[in-house]
Amino acid sequence: MLRRTVGIKDVAREAGVSVGTVSNVINRPDTVARATRERVQEVVRHLGYVRSESARQLRAGASRIVGLLVLDMGNPFFVDVARGAERAARAAGLGVMVCNSASSPDEEAEYLSMFVEQRVRGVLVTPADPTGRDLDLLRRHGIPYVVVDAIVDDTEDGGGSCSVSVDDVAGGEMAVAHLLAQGHRSIAFVSGVGHGRPQIRDRWKGACRAVALAGLAPETVREILPDVAASIGADAVARLLDLPDRPTAVFCANDMLALGVLQALFAAGIKVPEEIALVGYDDIQFAAAAAVPLTSVRQPAAEMGRIAAEMLVRESAADHDVEGHAHRHVVLQPELVARASSSLRVAP
Repeated sequence: MLRRTVGIKDVAREAGVSVGTVSNVINRPDTVARATRERVQEVVRHLGYVRSESARQLRAGASRIVGLLVLDMGNPFFVDVARGAERAARAAGLGVMVCNSASSPDEEAEYLSMFVEQRVRGVLVTPADPTGRDLDLLRRHGIPYVVVDAIVDDTEDGGGSCSVSVDDVAGGEMAVAHLLAQGHRSIAFVSGVGHGRPQIRDRWKGACRAVALAGLAPETVREILPDVAASIGADAVARLLDLPDRPTAVFCANDMLALGVLQALFAAGIKVPEEIALVGYDDIQFAAAAAVPLTSVRQPAAEMGRIAAEMLVRESAADHDVEGHAHRHVVLQPELVARASSSLRVAP
């Protein structure tokens, strides 16, 4: 038999006070005498009363929940983004609903629709669809959003959004410039499943720029697209080993891919960095703890989440002047963290 939900009237009856007094204890405790407040709080604990957020939302016209939609919660990079966003949201009295689009535009559209149905305060989103067309749903319903880890050109209809991202061109340049400084002249860029995303293309662009600035031939760095239907790391290494002039260094588009490549190189009997140097991107926690500590381009993931959440809080404030709001695009700088996976210098 289902137990009846305890309501605010039950608390008032048990405590011998009015419903208004219970409401004040829950929402404005400083306005209630201490003895009364403590008596009501004891009844709340005894009865297990939990206020209805949906009812409060309808009365106030604003939710205390922010939606966060990321590409892959299996990637520790996005866990760090979520952690930074959650801390900033909590500081503003808000909660965060974290969802995973699995890099699928269809799943992204479903989650955005759910956010609209739930009347969330706002949305933090790393778009699965690079065009950002799904975000139009949020604009139509007046739900503010901030794009995280990307910049979306969503201004055609007069909309637009704030964004927080990292200079991935600079990051890609750092990674390959580091390998060039170690003496490598044959470098592979393994882009993985995200090769079509702007972030990954920018890392490739930066890799090519490093080669050009060094005055070397463009073919010094080559892109390898592993088969996403296979084990990506193993397939990438198999393709590397099949090349007639095997690269002496590999730059991977993210650390999860780099760790897969590292494991596959070990399985193939290839020593890192003695035979092939390796650089990743993101500098997730596991990078430093790998069997061969991984050189990586660090993204300030938690900082990105924090800044994005703070921007969203400001934009979604009750007294926010929509017409006067100027969208901001914050671009953070990456940092190369050199470790053992790329430490040996090879002959030029």
